[in-house]
Amino acid sequence: MMDAFDPTPPAWTQPAIHSHAFTCPTCHKTSTEATQVWINRRSPVFTEDYRKKWQEFYHCQCGQVWWAWSNDRSPSELGQRDRPSRDFFNPFEDF
Repeated sequence: MMDAFDPTPPAWTQPAIHSHAFTCPTCHKTSTEATQVWINRRSPVFTEDYRKKWQEFYHCQCGQVWWAWSNDRSPSELGQRDRPSRDFFNPFEDF
């Protein structure tokens, strides 16, 4: 069984290409339709506002392997419910 949070990247991630649209660059299926997922939590990148972003790797049903930045994902309506807005940096928000 594949663990999306395994610290070691699976071999299938090696030929991944960067998708700027957060969909498969070949068939345009969404990340939720991928057959395998791996998130590179060992190498976060910090944005200008000190938030972390991660590389998310997807193995699509069509065989294409692609990756995108976590902050390129469309906002979820579930994530916006009852969430107070913060204007300050919280170093523990990703834990």
